[in-house]
Amino acid sequence: MKVIILAGGWGSRLGQLTEAVPKPMVKIGDKPILWHIMKYYAHYGHNDFIISAGVKAQVIKEYFINYDTYNQNFTKNFSTGELLVHNETREIDWNVTVIDTGLNTLKGARIKRLEQFLEGPTHMVTYGDGLSEINIKELIDFHNNHGKTITISGVHPPARFGEIVERNLQVTSFVEKPQTSVGMINGGYMVFNKNLLDHLTEEEDCDFEFNALEKLASIGEVMVYKHNGHWECVDHDRDLIHLNKLWNDNKAFWRVW
Repeated sequence: MKVIILAGGWGSRLGQLTEAVPKPMVKIGDKPILWHIMKYYAHYGHNDFIISAGVKAQVIKEYFINYDTYNQNFTKNFSTGELLVHNETREIDWNVTVIDTGLNTLKGARIKRLEQFLEGPTHMVTYGDGLSEINIKELIDFHNNHGKTITISGVHPPARFGEIVERNLQVTSFVEKPQTSVGMINGGYMVFNKNLLDHLTEEEDCDFEFNALEKLASIGEVMVYKHNGHWECVDHDRDLIHLNKLWNDNKAFWRVW
């Protein structure tokens, strides 16, 4: 089972913070938010990742290619080219595939362009800017038990996001960004059967939420796993400040490792 992380967007609402790095690479503590998401999945035994990159994809590629030297002391002999890393990186045991899925590609096409890397019947996908304390094992069990095409995680966010409408755990429609809301949104942390890809194309304008999910919801193929605990994302600089404060105060709800 692969874990896809959608990490290709512009992140323009973060302003100067994303001038040099893509949004999933802004830091909480001394690690990118992307690392925190991956560390969370790995805690539940899911460490085979595909990162769907786009904007500033080279930053994500360079980070993982040079992970040891970014995180450990090293000696480089410039006369021989030999590089000696002084300590092994033992904090992770991940398999990481980074794929550039295009600069302006919408999420549906980003997922479809990864099809050749998706072996097996079931996989997961999430956004590169959201953190939660969702129980991944329970989420997968829920998905496997209902037999529908995709499970999304319903979370309680600030009202600025798009809202999902559900009846008896089955998604019926999507409402785009209401100003006030007491409902739930799709917080990522999704599980899908591979036939989802039949509803996507590699065309740059193939959307995910307001295309494939809407169509699948209309035929009863989208289920929602309700999560009433913590969920937050980095949408504005104030969100990043808040999450860094939680991390620095040892109150990070997603730190289960």
